[in-house]
Amino acid sequence: MTQTTSLLIEGAAIEGGERTDLLIEHGRIVETGTRLSRAGATRIDADGLVALPGLVDLHTHLREPGYEASETILTGTRAAAAGGFTAVFAMPNTSPVADTAGVVEQELALGEAAGYATVQPIGAVTVGQRGERLAELGAMADSRARVRVFSDDGSCVWDPLIMRRALEYVKAFDGVVAQHAQDPRLTEGAQMNEGVVSAELGLTGWPAVAEESIIARDVLLAEHVGSRLHVCHLSTAGSVDIVRWAKKRGIAVTAEVTPHHLLLTDELVRGYDARFKVNPPLRTAEDVHAVREGLADGTIDIVATDHAPHPAETKACEWHAASHGMVGLESALRVVHESMVETGLLGWSDVARVLSKAPARIGRLSGHGTELAAGEPAELTLYDPSVRGTFGPDDLRGRSANSPYFERELPGRVEWTIHRGYATLAEGALVELQAAEARA
Repeated sequence: MTQTTSLLIEGAAIEGGERTDLLIEHGRIVETGTRLSRAGATRIDADGLVALPGLVDLHTHLREPGYEASETILTGTRAAAAGGFTAVFAMPNTSPVADTAGVVEQELALGEAAGYATVQPIGAVTVGQRGERLAELGAMADSRARVRVFSDDGSCVWDPLIMRRALEYVKAFDGVVAQHAQDPRLTEGAQMNEGVVSAELGLTGWPAVAEESIIARDVLLAEHVGSRLHVCHLSTAGSVDIVRWAKKRGIAVTAEVTPHHLLLTDELVRGYDARFKVNPPLRTAEDVHAVREGLADGTIDIVATDHAPHPAETKACEWHAASHGMVGLESALRVVHESMVETGLLGWSDVARVLSKAPARIGRLSGHGTELAAGEPAELTLYDPSVRGTFGPDDLRGRSANSPYFERELPGRVEWTIHRGYATLAEGALVELQAAEARA
């Protein structure tokens, strides 16, 4: 596709509010208003569409380098574009682990070459994510990737001394440690949420306290050293209470919830369909209610997908042997629409906050999560909230198909994704970018 230098978006409802035209030239919004015109501009009729700042995912697994059978940076960012995302933060559990400046710069370069979304690497907290000694945090922060988020996601930074030292270290460059809150001793052999359903099925349970105890410890450590802490994929009512208490105390903690924890419960495990096996596990209906309320009242700051692609054979097997994880980039906005907007808990301006503005702020990612106003970068999503459709494999654009939403009716449709002033998704179809074609 030939990329034009000018786009004229006509009549979009900015964050669900006033209908406005947006004129985009050379990667920026240059004018807003009504009845705008520009000779030679590509016109987009946005009547009935909600315009949101380009979505930003603080928690994505792109698998490259090392696990390209599951996903690559190219295929993962195509999935991101299909879901309305213009930026994704790539988790470090690759091979080699993203624990050096060289690896994070490689990821950054691959994202730039693909062209579908900004790829911001997340650095590992510890060498090899083994929890034994700190990784090259300063070198990654000073690299061209300018890493500001560090996580051993998939593994908890369990040693309190190492966690303290990491929190102290990242203060020097305004970084944040994103913790996978899972006490490993309390979750040995865990297969699903510990509760009534696990007891009935005879599966080893993953107790809520295994998450809550780590969060409680870490918010106190963050307070002690005066550093920033981010809680990954919070999933229990007790965790919401702890974060709420910490924020009232003035501790610099932020938290995320995944779309699947806003909608799905552990009752789905009864069918032993491994698409529903995830870490942290699907919880109870009471937990779903609590995390929705926490997101609505600001206790939980953002929605992050925890997009975790896997090859088919690691899911098409018995439950005990199956991998944890779900893909989620293409479905995230639609699930938030159903669980939070249709329930009246969030408006579209809130959606812009939790899916774009706040994740960009937490990750210190410039050029994203900005207002849709003149002079700002042209990173935006046009979404049709009026339609409904059954989610299926054809909705996926990544390399893996382990979605929990197949055959489920979801509201809405992402119509356009604009990244750096050009379309990566147009009328619901991926745009074949020249950079992507060269790498295919």
